[in-house]
Amino acid sequence: MLTPLPADEWDDDTDRALEGTVSPERRNPTDAGNALATLVRHPELAGKFLPFNTYLMEGSSLPARERELAILRVAHRHGCRYEWVHHVAIGKQAGLTDADVEAARTGEASGAFDRAVLAAVDELHDKSRITPGTWHALGEHIDDRQRMDLLFTAGGYGVLATALNTFGVEPEEWAGKPEHYQAGT
Repeated sequence: MLTPLPADEWDDDTDRALEGTVSPERRNPTDAGNALATLVRHPELAGKFLPFNTYLMEGSSLPARERELAILRVAHRHGCRYEWVHHVAIGKQAGLTDADVEAARTGEASGAFDRAVLAAVDELHDKSRITPGTWHALGEHIDDRQRMDLLFTAGGYGVLATALNTFGVEPEEWAGKPEHYQAGT
């Protein structure tokens, strides 16, 4: 397990690792949050991973609602409480309803497109590929670039969930309650 980098160990390398992806007012041990403050224990890795993660959140062609549905399914499947707690709130800002959040947990959505998004995450988790049928179902609603972004969102957040779980990163008290959280299956 790793703890967030202590304040007296933050240095220019730490700041450079966060530069360009984290606002200046958050590039400190008090405001960075537990995940970032833990990732900067390895500034070179954080400096490479965080731009990719920022792309997934801010630059991806995948619509925000579907991105968050996928991330919540990833968080559930990986049993990552940190991702779940943070992305329930982000997902609701992106338009997810309580029923959508529950669908991300159970894998049982009412709409065909949401079912395809959840199936894609499950297939990637279980078999490291999206099956042709699911790829086709996704293609009825999103283009090739968006499907690629979906795949990389699931993979990127899967890696992040694995790291957060391994390092023992806990959600911050301000992040809210782990609403609907249950360990993944």
